[in-house]
Amino acid sequence: MKRERLASRLGFLMLVAGCAVGLGNVWRFPYVVGKNGGAAFVVVYLAFLAILGFPLLVAELSIGRGARMGITGALAKLAPSSLSRFWHTAGRLVFIGNFMLMVYYTDVAGWLVKYTGGYLLGTAPKGDFGPAFDAFVADKPACAAYMLSVVAIASLTCMAGVVKGVERVTKVLMLTLLVLLSVLVVKALALSGAAEGVSFYLKPDWAKFMEHPFGSIFDAMGQAFFTLSLGIGCMTIFGSYIGREHSLVKESAYIIVIDTVVALMSGLVIFPACFTYGIEPSSGPGLIFVALPAVFEQMPGGRIWGFFFFLFLASAALTTVVAVFECIIGGMLDETGRSRRLVAPAVGIAVGLASLPCVLFDSVLKWEDFAVSQIWLPLGALLQSLFVALPIGWGWSRFREEASAGDGPSMPNALRWHVLLVMPALILVVLLAGLW
Repeated sequence: MKRERLASRLGFLMLVAGCAVGLGNVWRFPYVVGKNGGAAFVVVYLAFLAILGFPLLVAELSIGRGARMGITGALAKLAPSSLSRFWHTAGRLVFIGNFMLMVYYTDVAGWLVKYTGGYLLGTAPKGDFGPAFDAFVADKPACAAYMLSVVAIASLTCMAGVVKGVERVTKVLMLTLLVLLSVLVVKALALSGAAEGVSFYLKPDWAKFMEHPFGSIFDAMGQAFFTLSLGIGCMTIFGSYIGREHSLVKESAYIIVIDTVVALMSGLVIFPACFTYGIEPSSGPGLIFVALPAVFEQMPGGRIWGFFFFLFLASAALTTVVAVFECIIGGMLDETGRSRRLVAPAVGIAVGLASLPCVLFDSVLKWEDFAVSQIWLPLGALLQSLFVALPIGWGWSRFREEASAGDGPSMPNALRWHVLLVMPALILVVLLAGLW
């Protein structure tokens, strides 16, 4: 079967950035910044993004482009023949993380679709936002319907193909996201409390950071690690869809810049709003569904701005859902040799059925989140780091050759020991600290 290819470099960058840009940029980033000293946390986060996130992104894309396959087949194909079976099993273990991620992510994405529609139609909650959100989550048939609508959108998009479906839809969603985010930043910076919010965000508070230094460092390391959706081989499939015209070092740098800009701009939306309307910026995940709706109720034209904000969030969530669905479907195409028109709906049905327990039982959603974030992502990242650095895997020289092929900077040879020793140590810290 001939390998599908993305039609343009822009499509590739938007697709991979869309996979990386998700709820972690907007939902998690502001409140971990808020509780860890504002810009003091951001500085440490950016440092870990460079020393951990960047090499891992280059590795995943290189594995995919080098093998022209998803993570399961790629590890087996690139490894020494004597260890092919071992790496094929390891690849399957990593690959399962994509399915587990979608099992609960589609549920949360459905909440965002519901709130977007609520602000559009004028049926969004008014007052008592906490009980209103709890009541919606307790309405299991409604949550199931929204979750299944997200699954259907992703399945149909992927069924249309890499270019006509995934690339086309992701470009529209990402460009919509960037335009909406820019508009929201301009609006937020015009609020009366914007100066105080921006000062909190951009002025480092090292005293607050040092109140719990190890916890703050761990949060920064975890955010840098999870924001790029690394560790479950999702980026591998997109590497397999591109040519060797550009070095993956350069492409990875562009993707990280896009992801980081979205995260930083999200803070410029949320912190001015929080300080203008007296909302605690470290109020946790409830910031999105409880605190910010209270802001929109007080804000002139709040219904319109609430719609723009939740449409932005829904676009971020849907880009990730479509991208991870494509990873699952592309991997299954490699494994089974079946047609996309058969595999895409089968994956959609499987994800939809597997997601129902998350909708019905809140404890399952929390367990799934823990399993993916604290086990699969770091475990998969550890395996891939060793795979590209050791001769029992792909080996450093072949990995570096693939990563450096094309126009742009090469992978520095000096990073070998960083990838072999420093990164596994940091990843183990994330894994063990998360389990503890």
